[in-house]
Amino acid sequence: MYVWETLDRNVQKTAGAGSRLIETTNAFNPNEASIAQRTYEAAMEFGAKGILYDCREAVRDIDLKDESAVRAGVIDAYGDSHWVDVDGIVAAVMDPRTSAAVAYRFYLNNIQENADGWLVKTEWDACFDDGDDPILPGDQIAIGFDGSIRGDSTAIVGARLRDGKLFMLGLWENPRNPKQPDWEVDVLAVEAAVKRAFETYRVEWMYADPPYWQEAIGRWAIEYGDDRVYEYWTNKPMRMCEATERLHSAVAVGDVKHDGNPDLTRHMLNAVTREVPQGLLITKDSPRSRKKIDAAVCAILAFEARADAIADGRLQSKRRRVVGF
Repeated sequence: MYVWETLDRNVQKTAGAGSRLIETTNAFNPNEASIAQRTYEAAMEFGAKGILYDCREAVRDIDLKDESAVRAGVIDAYGDSHWVDVDGIVAAVMDPRTSAAVAYRFYLNNIQENADGWLVKTEWDACFDDGDDPILPGDQIAIGFDGSIRGDSTAIVGARLRDGKLFMLGLWENPRNPKQPDWEVDVLAVEAAVKRAFETYRVEWMYADPPYWQEAIGRWAIEYGDDRVYEYWTNKPMRMCEATERLHSAVAVGDVKHDGNPDLTRHMLNAVTREVPQGLLITKDSPRSRKKIDAAVCAILAFEARADAIADGRLQSKRRRVVGF
């Protein structure tokens, strides 16, 4: 992205002298917020001047098991590229090892999300609350917390009890900067964010994943109430699969909201699914991927905490419990 932005700036400065920038790419994945997507949207949705967008796509939703339909789609997508090995491409599409997302994007040139992506971007976008009903101090909320020390992110996500609206309470990400090889999360900042959340909102339920933070979670339970702060081990597949499916279903039917936070959206759309005997879990697209999903895990925990708080009658609670020492 940074290379493209540098090139684009230089071209813009010398456009009058005839400078041009050519972009060639496969069909983009709309979950990745790529340069290809930015160019497509600038040209096709916003009518930006100075961009010539030329693309051939096969008919969408071709039956990938129908060889004749696949062949027609390949011929359509490649147009007059007579040098293309149509038979080879058809064979690649029909190969059972080829995922649907790869077939559509790389062989039929369709804009396509990863087949194993957890959320559909359009469905997540449809859950956006444009600000008419903002989260306010004193609102009843539930919290999800997933902490790390060095490698992954540490995040805190809230969910308002009455409507499930998700919002970020804090995010600390390893910048992966060679100049900061010893980077660690600012533990004091995390502690302060948790304290601020409990002071600002009526936190009815908090689920926190214990690894690396078990001592801190214990202190939070003492300080804010052991009927408010609970450990939630995300490495227990049955429980986590059920919680993951609950939020996924809520997004699909529009039974959850979010405030449009770009970091939360990025983490939610980075998540891909992994099948286990108990169901589906979310994970990164590869073990060494820099595309973090920790805020998505927190959103799952926050949404689950909300459900349990409501089941416990907290939504009707008129006052906050006071913990004395």
